[in-house]
Amino acid sequence: MKNTIGLTEACNLISANRLKPMDLLQTSFDKANEVEPVLKAFVSRATLESMAKQIKPGPLSGIPIAVKDIINTVDLPTTNGSPIYKDKTPAEDAAIVQKIRSLGGVIFGKSVTTEFAWRNPGPTTNPVNAEHTPGGSSSGSAASVGAGIVPLGLGSQTQGSIIRPAAYCGVVGYKASYGAVSKSGAHALSYSLDHIGFFTRSVDDMAFAFNNLKNSDSSDPELIVIADLVFGVNRELPMLDKPKIALLATPLDHMMSDDQKQALHLAAQRLEESGAIVQKLSLPQEYWDAIQAMNLIMEAEAAEIHADHSQHVNDLLSIHIQELVARGLKHSAPAYIAAKFLQKKLRTSIGAYFDEFDAFLMAPASGEAPKSLASTGDPIFCALWSFLGIPSITIPAGKSKNGLPLGIQLIGNYRGDAKLLSVAKFSEFALA
Repeated sequence: MKNTIGLTEACNLISANRLKPMDLLQTSFDKANEVEPVLKAFVSRATLESMAKQIKPGPLSGIPIAVKDIINTVDLPTTNGSPIYKDKTPAEDAAIVQKIRSLGGVIFGKSVTTEFAWRNPGPTTNPVNAEHTPGGSSSGSAASVGAGIVPLGLGSQTQGSIIRPAAYCGVVGYKASYGAVSKSGAHALSYSLDHIGFFTRSVDDMAFAFNNLKNSDSSDPELIVIADLVFGVNRELPMLDKPKIALLATPLDHMMSDDQKQALHLAAQRLEESGAIVQKLSLPQEYWDAIQAMNLIMEAEAAEIHADHSQHVNDLLSIHIQELVARGLKHSAPAYIAAKFLQKKLRTSIGAYFDEFDAFLMAPASGEAPKSLASTGDPIFCALWSFLGIPSITIPAGKSKNGLPLGIQLIGNYRGDAKLLSVAKFSEFALA
């Protein structure tokens, strides 16, 4: 069996009794054994015996899934990338893990995260070139999908922790509308900004994963319910015909490498050649200035989240978390309230642009994954969309001169997840 089998392909084969779940799990297990000495994507992994016991009927029956190590699992420790939790095994699965198990999915292992999903890198390397970062904070999940170990990985994004590592590792990464996927049972970095999201190898795989793992009820006031996506034969998502796409001109464009600029230009050209209408668009500076408000919210909320850690085990926190908390403690309540008000205001006002355009197009990162594991890269290209809580997706878009993956980022309207995924399917086809 090939190691790069995708999620929907595996599900189709298993449901047709043409692939045994244990054969898929064995292949994933063997691949991990082969590449993990260098890749280092997992903090812990389930045994084949324990995975066999997890298999049950359902749309995700037998599918091995990497779970970011800030997301609670009862059968494997959840370390949060911190020595504080190195031996901590939660008493209850996170909501999304409960859903995975109910649908027949198998928890393959806990994937490496930066400390509390913030800055301090883990040991994971880029699956294409081990001298480069895989990105973060969802380092292990992105790398494990990129390396062909698992067809689906769970990550989280507060600024750019799904979109950026997906682009660096050459896979599809998706952050849905804020509240569309439950984050209950995942360690928080910022209550108002955290999203749970996914890594797969294709847009069809992503749409299928999202459709199964999004919220099915809204009993929690922080959750929203997105209508079920409509699929064609073999769980294929219909692509949006002739989408109208806004190519964003941003204050960040000078940060892009020449390779990334070329990849974005070529993507826009191929989209037009495939029938899309692509027009340049500049958003008012107010939106980009709002990244400062995003930082204020994140810092203030992180200070509250880590208050107990700071008081009792501060010496076990990295300088990155200590500095984050210190900044958060300097913010006033009025400033925090004003930032929250701006977040709500801009999330609403951005909707007017999606009356005209089906999606925005821009870079997911400044370019290829930086060399060295000392940093996970800059999340600035994703930050505004995390602040607004609107859906974004990255899909592969060629390679840099150094042979490392590049991507493009597409952004949709709040609650417009279905349309964005259909635009992404069109774009994936255009760039193939």
